[in-house]
Amino acid sequence: MQLRSYSRTLAVLVFFSALTPLPLACAADSANMKTLTPEELVRVLQAKPPKPLLFHVGSHMFFLQAHIPGSEYLGAGATAEGIQNLRRRVSGLPKNTPIVLYCGCCPWSHCPNANPAYDALLQIGFTNVKVLFIANNFGSDWVDKGYPIAKGE
Repeated sequence: MQLRSYSRTLAVLVFFSALTPLPLACAADSANMKTLTPEELVRVLQAKPPKPLLFHVGSHMFFLQAHIPGSEYLGAGATAEGIQNLRRRVSGLPKNTPIVLYCGCCPWSHCPNANPAYDALLQIGFTNVKVLFIANNFGSDWVDKGYPIAKGE
């Protein structure tokens, strides 16, 4: 039942996103972006520490419904507030800190959040940043595959 609610929310957001123009910088625009697949991230999270920092840079509603355990919500990467929260969160960390960003709001080629967050971290000197490649959406590429999720804050 909760997965149905997630799917309904996704459908509403996809509908409304179709009514607004896409940002110029979508995730697919960055040919040099370092990515990892959901399968690779699951293996990384099951391995011995150190674990990467996981930052959800998409919709807060989606984060509340289902997110990767241990991930932090920082705000949408397509917003000034989200980028400011991201910069504030990483300030003072070593520049080689492993960081994984993910969104999952929509198909990879239309994601408005991953690329701006990735670029912001590179601009301030972080060297070990990857983006979780979610081809379709978080529901079908993570939740439906039975990977671990947490709900709420």
